[in-house]
Amino acid sequence: MFWFWGCCNVEKMLLLVLIMSLCNVVWSVWTTDGVNFNTGTSAVAAKQKVGDFSKVEDASNFHIYYGQTFKVIKNVVDGKSYLLIQSNSRMASRTKYCTPRIKSFVIPLSNYSVDPSAFPVSFFELLGVVDRLKGITSEVVASECIRKYYESGGIQMINASDGDTQQLAQFGAHFIADTDQSQACNFAACVPSGEDTPLQRAEWIKFLGSFVNVEERANHVYSIIKQNYLCLTNVSSSRKSSFKPIVAWMEYNNGLWSFAKETFKLKYVEDAGGENVDDSINKISYNISNSDDLEQLHAILCTVDVVIDETIASDPISYKLSTFLQNTNVEDHSCFAFLTGKSLWRYDKRIVNSNILDWYNGAISQPQLVLGDLIEALFPTGNYTTTYFRNIAKDEAVVTIGPDKCDRNVSTAMEPTIPPCIP
Repeated sequence: MFWFWGCCNVEKMLLLVLIMSLCNVVWSVWTTDGVNFNTGTSAVAAKQKVGDFSKVEDASNFHIYYGQTFKVIKNVVDGKSYLLIQSNSRMASRTKYCTPRIKSFVIPLSNYSVDPSAFPVSFFELLGVVDRLKGITSEVVASECIRKYYESGGIQMINASDGDTQQLAQFGAHFIADTDQSQACNFAACVPSGEDTPLQRAEWIKFLGSFVNVEERANHVYSIIKQNYLCLTNVSSSRKSSFKPIVAWMEYNNGLWSFAKETFKLKYVEDAGGENVDDSINKISYNISNSDDLEQLHAILCTVDVVIDETIASDPISYKLSTFLQNTNVEDHSCFAFLTGKSLWRYDKRIVNSNILDWYNGAISQPQLVLGDLIEALFPTGNYTTTYFRNIAKDEAVVTIGPDKCDRNVSTAMEPTIPPCIP
């Protein structure tokens, strides 16, 4: 075996390595029989356990394949293949790949870094591997325990501005969500936000789990989350009601209102038992300075039962009902059911440092909590405390989270929070 670094034929060589290894044993997440047809026994039973393998069930943007001493992750988002080589194998010390299509990593990672500005670090908490996180490139961290770990000196701040990635080379891997930035050889793109459904996004825990050999934990966490999510969905779909509440996700920006088109948001509404605003009655945007646009916007809002205002606010604490009314130019509330029924929501309930939203962190890794919140918004019981959504029609305030709220050792895995569900 040779040491390869950017060789022009490296992709052919990797293919050869895979073929040679797969001739001895084939372990695929799609066909996990792992049987040696010459002996009728498991070829890797002595080295691998069933729980050590993750099968991608729902996510569409990554796939995992297993060899005897390696794993291959095919990442649809950036078009790369990540070769994960077990540290105790001969291949680990003899092989290195870094090409536009193939990168190699030695696993399990003993340390790693992350750009938390657009990355759900809560996945690491659920996996129980926060103690291996040794570097971050931004203080935009929406996790009380990771912030506590950082402030105690367990994590160092890395200056990677202007594409300077030299300091990040000390880590076994640097995880990113922004694939447009310049990448070094140890960069790995984890982009759950690119998926279309909440469960697909949550399953990226298996992607990260494969880098640290904790597939069993990743499988367990995702299974619990998926079961609860589907239970909540089934309960909502079985409700006896002539009409479903109509929900609008809306955003105000530079004088324009627009309705959300992201598939995962629309899916949340459907799974909660609601109905999204019909595409046929709304256009791309509405200018509140234009009387015709404003009239059309008000007409649509008069048909809506629940509004989720996702307008970006530099100071979420000060964003209140009066802010929404001013932005929509609404004076008479009588036409608007979501106002008379007091159902105007925002997903900025959990914040750090006054403007960092946990919506872009924990809400991705634990979609069952978002679904539980939406069910309460659509079918209020009054005895359920929402996690991510606050009702500004009822003057509900934000909840500030910080290091002082962390009551868990960083080496201890965080357990998923499971909303009650009675089928």
